[in-house]
Amino acid sequence: MNFILQKDMNKMKQGWEIKKIGEVATILNGYAFDSKLFSEDSNDVPLIRIRDIKRGYTETFYKGNFSEEYIIRKGDYLIGMDGEFNIAEWEGENALLNQRVCKIIANKIVDRYLFWYMPIVLKQIEDATPFVTVKHLSSKQLINTTIPIPPREEQERIVAELDCLSGVIEKKREQLKQLDALAQSIFYQMFGDPITNEKRWEVKKLGDCFYHIKNGANIKQERGAGGIPITRIETLSGGVFNRDRLGYANIENISKYEHYVLNSGDLLLSHINSKIYIGRIVVYNKRANEIIIHGMNLLRLISNADTIVPMYMQYFSYTDSYKNQIANRRKDAVNQSSISIADLKTISIPTPPLALQQEFVDKIEAIEKQKELIKKSISETETLFNARMDYYFN
Repeated sequence: MNFILQKDMNKMKQGWEIKKIGEVATILNGYAFDSKLFSEDSNDVPLIRIRDIKRGYTETFYKGNFSEEYIIRKGDYLIGMDGEFNIAEWEGENALLNQRVCKIIANKIVDRYLFWYMPIVLKQIEDATPFVTVKHLSSKQLINTTIPIPPREEQERIVAELDCLSGVIEKKREQLKQLDALAQSIFYQMFGDPITNEKRWEVKKLGDCFYHIKNGANIKQERGAGGIPITRIETLSGGVFNRDRLGYANIENISKYEHYVLNSGDLLLSHINSKIYIGRIVVYNKRANEIIIHGMNLLRLISNADTIVPMYMQYFSYTDSYKNQIANRRKDAVNQSSISIADLKTISIPTPPLALQQEFVDKIEAIEKQKELIKKSISETETLFNARMDYYFN
């Protein structure tokens, strides 16, 4: 990578121009498709909504007529215009562009240069946008915001560097996915497919494997609050225990909530969520002397030590056997799904000998150590990437 030295900064900036985004790009606003024609049938046309920008896929489909101009294709750049403004490259299949999502098309600059600079534009607009309930972005704000534009050769060189660093990060994230796949394959090698249970393990009900299955403390969490952290639904996002997705309520004294303090080996289960995430299970592993309160909308499961090892249960939850049982028991509503404790207790779980479960956990812990090294490398590369972004654009 040909990094520019700081002493060359002034030389690099020579020849740069400042233009409005509207002068170098086109904004295509999404269409207000009739929500009465939305469906969950994958045979219909996929429809991109605001929530789909970040996660990169959609669960919404459209069964009505539409204009070809609103078709989004792989590689298009999309911007979410409500809440947290963000830009993403669409990696999914062809889909329709719904309202409050826009597509930005570079005309007179390198398209990837526009893509890398847009997060700065969106952050500037978001910071300057009054907050009532939800922040709203307009295409007028976008086209009137300025962007520094170097000569085309310089644009291409900046893009090459940022793409290279971004590519390194993506490759390392792919390594994490491969290690996750390895861990799941080890599960099947050791225990077989739970659906057929060809190894004839004793099958028990979930309610017989866990002596504690309860909801958390009903605490109203507040934005900007501090104190002792509290779990919330988002804490399990990504299928891991996210300490950066904990809530707070200015609780400084734990005495009132001692019975809700998490311990290593506790399982947290999402029982109120969108249907794709219902039943998600994550093992909590305590760090040093940290104190975390078990909050509402996640169930806390404590296992019978002579029956099941928590990590085994987490990996069982990745299987079709578990997912199918959850799907058969959950209750679906318009905006979210749920599953009751009573129904959870009836789920069937093959229970291999504890020694074999522990052997599996030892293998998983070895994989987790490899993942930690990769995550550290990702963090270091992200730090370098952010430094280069600051260098070029700030």
